[in-house]
Amino acid sequence: MANIRSAEKQRRQAEKAKTRNRAGKTRLRSQIKQAREAIETGESDLQPILNETFSVIDRSARKKYIKENTADRYKSRLAAAAKRASAG
Repeated sequence: MANIRSAEKQRRQAEKAKTRNRAGKTRLRSQIKQAREAIETGESDLQPILNETFSVIDRSARKKYIKENTADRYKSRLAAAAKRASAG
């Protein structure tokens, strides 16, 4: 347990940041899962779902929940999967 006030404050701040980061990362994972399910089921109107997913991915990268290259990879793979699904 921290004995110094600044250490106690840092612990509180870290706890809040952990909660925020966990919520953001969970939202990202849920949105990606929703997009993948829509692609797999062959949903007719994919564009709004993909737009929302790309927005969440970009926001997550901007807030450093994930790295920029990871965000680009997620978007690229989702777009390619959507293209394959619509073609076939």
